[in-house]
Amino acid sequence: MPSTPAYAAPAAGKPLAPFSVERRDPGPRDVEIDILFCGICHTDIHQVRDEWGGSTFPMVPGHEIVGRVRQVGKEVTRLDIGDLVGVGCMVDSCRACEPCRHGTEQFCEQGVAWTYGSTLMDRKTVTQGGYSSRIVVDQKFVLQVPAGLDPAGAAPLLCAGITTYSPLRQWGAKRGDRVGVVGLGGLGHMALKLAAAMGAEVTVLSTSRAKEADARRLGAAGFEVTGDDAAFRKMAGRLDLMIDTVSAPHDYNRYLGLLRPHGTMVLVGVPPEPAPVAAGALIGGNRRLAGSLIGGIAETQAMLDFCAQHRIVADVEVIPIQQVNQAYERMLKGDVRFRFAIDMASLKQG
Repeated sequence: MPSTPAYAAPAAGKPLAPFSVERRDPGPRDVEIDILFCGICHTDIHQVRDEWGGSTFPMVPGHEIVGRVRQVGKEVTRLDIGDLVGVGCMVDSCRACEPCRHGTEQFCEQGVAWTYGSTLMDRKTVTQGGYSSRIVVDQKFVLQVPAGLDPAGAAPLLCAGITTYSPLRQWGAKRGDRVGVVGLGGLGHMALKLAAAMGAEVTVLSTSRAKEADARRLGAAGFEVTGDDAAFRKMAGRLDLMIDTVSAPHDYNRYLGLLRPHGTMVLVGVPPEPAPVAAGALIGGNRRLAGSLIGGIAETQAMLDFCAQHRIVADVEVIPIQQVNQAYERMLKGDVRFRFAIDMASLKQG
């Protein structure tokens, strides 16, 4: 296949710039996709700046991909040319280990093939992501985007959507439950929309009073400013489930006190430093502190179908690829409501 236009980080901390990536020719079970939109995830920033260590360069980020099927291999049975599809955080796994057999490919015992900054299962072919015009992916890891979902708004569902949907489903969020969402950013606004659609009474816990209007618009029944000690006294022991989306350092012990007995606080944000947790904050109510990492392919498809049923997409600001470096800086300042989606047609503009 000819070289595919893309944007890549040439080295850690360097600005993204035009790049050409070599995609493999589609095999019998492969799907070639013309990418329409790719969301920007905070993970992209961590990876291109090598903040977690182990990044490889040049790196084409992007794992919130929506596009149209351009070509299918002869053994592809469930997708056709022209279908609207998505690719999320994974592009392959061993398919034989226990996690893979049980639909949690993200925990593949052989090491899942991430969409970028990883290798395919041959452990030689480096993966490159969705900041590009095309991608080739095995059909098992291609999701069907239901009709009626806006492609730009659907792109962040492939990461932000499943990251928040999965813990809500794992801990059984339902009508009548009181769910707290810590932080109202790219992840938090999806957790709010999804929990409200499941029938829960949702309270947003934010450091900024300025976000209350957005929270109410998106379905929040309550809003509390966490810089105020009175909020923690008011909310003590009230929540059944809490989805903590914040990646900045904060005191888990204070938030655990907001849970009812047997309540669960689920971490989906990744602060840069370990946080101390007092045993008493857990024991004093049989409370649970848990974590959740995206979801498997079947659960991701279920999330997309749920979003179509409830007409849920991410709130996005669509940008051309030429503004990606500015978008990174704006994300770090919280200057986006609530997710960027890159219009990949802009790659043709040079």
